Amino acid sequence: MTAPKTSAAHPRRLGLTGSIGAGKSTVATLLRARGLTVLDADAQARLVTEEPETLAQIEATFPGTVRGGVLDRPALSAVAFADPARLAELNAIVHPRVRARMTALEQQAVADGARWTVQDVPLLFEGGLEASMDAVLVVDAPLERRVARVMERSQFSREEVLARDARQTSAIEKRQKADFVIENGGTVEDLEAQVDVALQALGIHQ
Repeated sequence: MTAPKTSAAHPRRLGLTGSIGAGKSTVATLLRARGLTVLDADAQARLVTEEPETLAQIEATFPGTVRGGVLDRPALSAVAFADPARLAELNAIVHPRVRARMTALEQQAVADGARWTVQDVPLLFEGGLEASMDAVLVVDAPLERRVARVMERSQFSREEVLARDARQTSAIEKRQKADFVIENGGTVEDLEAQVDVALQALGIHQ
């Protein structure tokens, strides 16, 4: 585990990540239930892509992806996720705004007396953000179970899920970089027990 970074500027940070379909959001819910402040980068990204300034920049970069002032997410995904260079362009628009929102939320958590915040970031390793975390928790599950989960909750085909998974840091590498790994291939009760073990092992409490 890296050295603590607690200061007046921010509490200690637990990075939460995992491959697509691993069940990271479920673990985030369990962490909230245990009194931890969870800052959700995906939720902030959705809010960012509702802002007129962001939408204007996205439309200028990806013409035809904003219709009637609303982001056409399937259209944007079809263009951006088909090409790593185009995805990098999208990330350059969205990610700085998301980071600004996450910073503001963390400052509010400090004001509220939080000793730890959970930074729920799907692309934590891809963005090199692990260096700013005091510990990193990775949620993982067998590939076929992850694919089935995503297909069940979305309109993605198996091929689309595998393609998205391939564009992320591999599950093996995530596990190697983690301070603790939660195996989400069993029951909810088993998952809850692992969350409690992880928090105890990492010395995390609110």
